[in-house]
Amino acid sequence: MYDYDLLVVGSANADLVIGVERRPAAGETVLGGDLAVHPGGKGANQAVAAARLGAGTALLARVGDDGHGRLLLDSLRAAGVDTVGVLVGGAPTGVALITVDPSGDNSIVVSPGANSRLLPADVRAATSLFHASRVVSAQLEIPLETVVEVVRNLAPGSRFVLNPSPPRELPAEVLAACDPLIVNEHEARVILGDAGVSDEPADWARLLLAKGPRSVVVTLGAQGALVCDGSGVTRVPSVRVDAVDTTGAGDAFTAALAWKLGAGAGLAEAAAYAARVGAAAVTRRGAQESYPTAAEVEAL
Repeated sequence: MYDYDLLVVGSANADLVIGVERRPAAGETVLGGDLAVHPGGKGANQAVAAARLGAGTALLARVGDDGHGRLLLDSLRAAGVDTVGVLVGGAPTGVALITVDPSGDNSIVVSPGANSRLLPADVRAATSLFHASRVVSAQLEIPLETVVEVVRNLAPGSRFVLNPSPPRELPAEVLAACDPLIVNEHEARVILGDAGVSDEPADWARLLLAKGPRSVVVTLGAQGALVCDGSGVTRVPSVRVDAVDTTGAGDAFTAALAWKLGAGAGLAEAAAYAARVGAAAVTRRGAQESYPTAAEVEAL
């Protein structure tokens, strides 16, 4: 019996967001709108997105003993996330500097802060959380060695989902545990390197699967997604909406997919649901503030 549908191991940041008419080129200064501060970070985002959909969710993360850390804890608890695994102190809370243009596209620079102090020892100390969780999700805004330790501490029968963002080369041990590995176009190209010579996303999915994951999902924005496992590649259509802000939409997709997989859905079915969740998220500004409830997803 599992206490949690989803355990997220990852980052928690304060998002400092400025709207701009266009994102600056190298060496250029542009004027923007008023600064807005939102709770964010890929780990905290996924935890909030899953909890808002109704999943029993816990987060293993680290924040600073500061105002940004308190903002994050308040947001997590308000969404229904169990914060027993959120460690406090060791460094300032991580910060993401985000510019958003009128089309909703964004550019992000992250200062990891306390996220870089989430260490393998913290994972080992949280063994009870892993054994209580049906699915475990991670990203790469925490140290890679911590993600490796997550894989080594998975409970028998649990499922591991990884969004390798920001992307980097992954150890075979981590790739072999992924079910699925979830990537966008940029992440796929970085992980594939010289092997990713094709311009066809279906080829990326097959090449990524050949690297060792049990399954792969390639997200394609407005073009939907591709899912790939031993049975082949399947396209999942997108949901057409008027995008306002894409910040955090990928995190909502990953959280929804992980939750549905844990509930017994097939990969294509879970990805189709996740696409609807991601579409709902881009119709509102912010990351965590934009995440829909299950009822809102059904109404989309």
